[in-house]
Amino acid sequence: MPATVRIPTPLRNHTDGKDAVSADGATIAEVIDDLDKNHPGIKAKLVDDKGVRRFVNIYIGDEDIRF
Repeated sequence: MPATVRIPTPLRNHTDGKDAVSADGATIAEVIDDLDKNHPGIKAKLVDDKGVRRFVNIYIGDEDIRF
């Protein structure tokens, strides 16, 4: 089942201006990889060598995955 990924304004240049896009994956890493496959360059804005950047908010439903 595809995930709906909401894109903040500063990253919309990677998604042709779209504020939400779909991405497939069973894990957050797979969703980010699929997102980058369809919107090249966005992954570098979302993750670094330590993982998901601290200013990136990821929710499953209403639940923040960091907590």
